[in-house]
Amino acid sequence: MKHRERIDLDRLTTEARNPASDDLDRLDTLDMVRLINAEDATVATAVGGVAPEIAQAIDVIAKQLTRGGRLIYAGAGTSGRLGVLDAAECPPTFNADPGQVVGLIAGGPDALTTAVEGAEDDADAGAAMLRGIEPTANDVVVGITASGRAPWVLGALDEARKAGAFTIGFACNAEAELKAHAELCILPVVGPEVLSGSTRMKAGTATKMVLNMLTTGAMVRLGKTYGNLMVDVQATNEKLVERAIRIVQTIAHCDRAEARRALGASHGAVKPAILIARLGIDEKEAGERLRRAGGLLRVALDEPERDA
Repeated sequence: MKHRERIDLDRLTTEARNPASDDLDRLDTLDMVRLINAEDATVATAVGGVAPEIAQAIDVIAKQLTRGGRLIYAGAGTSGRLGVLDAAECPPTFNADPGQVVGLIAGGPDALTTAVEGAEDDADAGAAMLRGIEPTANDVVVGITASGRAPWVLGALDEARKAGAFTIGFACNAEAELKAHAELCILPVVGPEVLSGSTRMKAGTATKMVLNMLTTGAMVRLGKTYGNLMVDVQATNEKLVERAIRIVQTIAHCDRAEARRALGASHGAVKPAILIARLGIDEKEAGERLRRAGGLLRVALDEPERDA
């Protein structure tokens, strides 16, 4: 592990003391809860301030995913856990291939449940873990570090750039060190934490919000939704089976029995079931329509009008 110069924490707003919580330990419990809630309420505004950068990132991610690339998150501690969480939620929500969105965390899988002290300080380890999944020029690598200076994350970003992957940096400090390591940076400044330096709080909330936007936005662009309905949902439990039935009913304008029949004919796949129920076609024709439409349900449903 390479030695680094002493970091000046005074430059990081995430490490500053929050004057609103100077007497945190002296507050009664209700006042403490209200204070934390009031500070949390400021996070959405900070995230909204970087909406243009988030939108740019979504468009890049969607473009690269259509080229067969991956979205790869790389983070340490809370940042890494949130990246892994977002990646894990994409297959059931959007029927994404498990390898399409990947989460890497400093210290490896054990760090998901147990803190691996010092893992974030090893830039070479970050580069090695990224190199181990063989990044390509079609990939997008998002380095997540609330402080903006975690060496492990910077090492992963540098390795990604060597491979030609598009690099995005996320931090909650305006003067983040990662600005020199990424092509696009998303930097919502959430200010000092209620508990000084505890970036699992406001910074963690901002991280979750932005990652939600990145994957949701990209999947919308890939045709994984129809309006605000998850038409590529995997019906893997009772709740999701019921959701699939309701989605088919809503878009195909049919009753529950017809929706169930169509889902049976499509082996549980929602998009073809909608086409079967709404257009009165069989599974083979539904699949062909979707293929010609590039998987975009709205285009597939509009085909008869355009053909006419």
